[in-house]
Amino acid sequence: MPVGRMPGRRVISAALAAIGFFLFLPSSGSAEPRHALAMQGEPLYPAGFDHFRYVNPDAPKGDRLTLGLLGSFDSLNPLIVRGTAVQQVRNYVVESLLARGQDEPFTLYGLLAEKVETDDARSFVTFYLDPRARFSDGKPVGADDVLFSWQLLRDKGRPNHRYYYGKVTRAEKVGERAVRFEFADTADRELPLILGLMPILPAHAVDAEHFEETGLKPLLGSGPYRIAEAKVGESVTFKRNPDYWGRDLAVNRGLYNFDELKLDYYRDANTWFEAFKRQLYDVRFETDPGRWTAQYDFPAARTLGLVRESAVSGEPRPMLGFVFNTRRPIFSDPRVRAAIVELFDFEWANAKLYYGAYRRTASFFEASELSARDLPVDERERALLVPFPDAVAPDVLEGRYQPPVSDGSGRDRARLKRALDLFTEAGWVLRDSALVARADNEPLRFEIMVSSRDEERLALGFATMLRRAGITAGVRFVDGTQFERRRQTYDFDMMPYTWQQSLSPGNEQNFYFGSASADVPGTRNYMGAKSKAIDAMITAIIAARSRDELVAAVRVLDRILMSGIYVVPLFHLPEIWIARWPWIGRPITPPLTGPMIESWWRVPESSQTRPMDKR
Repeated sequence: MPVGRMPGRRVISAALAAIGFFLFLPSSGSAEPRHALAMQGEPLYPAGFDHFRYVNPDAPKGDRLTLGLLGSFDSLNPLIVRGTAVQQVRNYVVESLLARGQDEPFTLYGLLAEKVETDDARSFVTFYLDPRARFSDGKPVGADDVLFSWQLLRDKGRPNHRYYYGKVTRAEKVGERAVRFEFADTADRELPLILGLMPILPAHAVDAEHFEETGLKPLLGSGPYRIAEAKVGESVTFKRNPDYWGRDLAVNRGLYNFDELKLDYYRDANTWFEAFKRQLYDVRFETDPGRWTAQYDFPAARTLGLVRESAVSGEPRPMLGFVFNTRRPIFSDPRVRAAIVELFDFEWANAKLYYGAYRRTASFFEASELSARDLPVDERERALLVPFPDAVAPDVLEGRYQPPVSDGSGRDRARLKRALDLFTEAGWVLRDSALVARADNEPLRFEIMVSSRDEERLALGFATMLRRAGITAGVRFVDGTQFERRRQTYDFDMMPYTWQQSLSPGNEQNFYFGSASADVPGTRNYMGAKSKAIDAMITAIIAARSRDELVAAVRVLDRILMSGIYVVPLFHLPEIWIARWPWIGRPITPPLTGPMIESWWRVPESSQTRPMDKR
């Protein structure tokens, strides 16, 4: 399923086993309205449940939460391609028909729609709207708004919306408060859930003709907050809607506890951290090992009782890598890409730059049951690979593949020799300390585009490693807005990027790796992958009826991606580091998908624990 990017939404998680074995039992084939819909198996929470177990239903309400973000924005509409948008608008202001349960791989519960109906074949889905549902201007959410939103986003939304909603063959009202969508492709079993996550906009308040134009006009939604103020590139303030229609729903109990949410934007990492030290924002998710190890023992942390926490995620670790843009002729040969991978010295970088805190990433679904790393192919996977005998490299097929390991010196001769041998096979030779094409003597040079000082530091280190093989890699630092624009249009040679994956991959894999998305601006197929084998595995993923079928298809996709050498795989943290000031409280038990900032609250002054209280 699509993975959101809200702060804290996918940060740490509980073990999958805690969900219970009944998640994966076969679902009933009957078509009747139900309170929830699971991708596989039955919902964890029964009809009439009171609240999710990972929230505090009695959390105090009120006050303000301030978050610090690195970057900038110039748009308040996250549903279009143009501009750099404030993504938090999507959940805080604009709601979906259904809400995701964070304790399960992919299950949706009633929100704007109080019930949902589909058949065993998943050839249709019908949503029954809650008669209490209202937009923030007080007007009811009706079937016409659902149909309007579907058509608007299908025709003018982001590429993923156009792709998903274009699969609907028929959409119709079933009375004033119900909408039915029908599908021709019944092999795509995720479509009813994808429609359940559709953002719902008011037909009476959206200018459809100019919807694709970026700007700072706030969207009108039905969510718990409204945008009160936006200063371009500086800050956005959300204020609670006192008349929010859904505040007493089971899916919302214990959530959205702050009266005000402010997002402050910072242009560079040092200023961002200094602002936290001065208590200018309340919560920080740290990713820099050096900073976490050596820079959090500042005076205010000691006197005010800064809370530092770590946790282990149960979801796939993010795939961070330097992405090869294979649309560029220089990276079209996989032997060139493999040679460049050989030249990245993880062991040296981890020791010298990151206090040895990182672990090397190899899989696109690292450290989860979906990962193919260290596993030989099984019979179910072999069956999927029969039409594509050359799609997976032998070492990946046998579970032997690991990213190159160096001696940690920064000058490993064995790795350099291996790289130069691959370059020679691909038609490149070392002449006068420069790697050049044998045919025309053109040097091998490319640019690494970055948008933060941390990325720049790593890219400069990599450029030094590449120089040992006679490669000139320039590092181009650009601001966040330019970076996003160039990334959206694939105007780069190489750049760092992180793919976040869930425990229930689905249609979004087409958006990440599918052939049809390779040349469509605004997708996340940044490498430009075009592979019939990848496309077939994505089809198998979204057609899976059981968890076993899903896991097999995802592992084969993982093997194909690893074999394709689309990135220089980098690293991940084994733990997630969180720092929060003592006036911010959170539930004790996080959900499977990680602690949600939406479930946190302001601790009353009388309840705050300070260092002196422990004496």
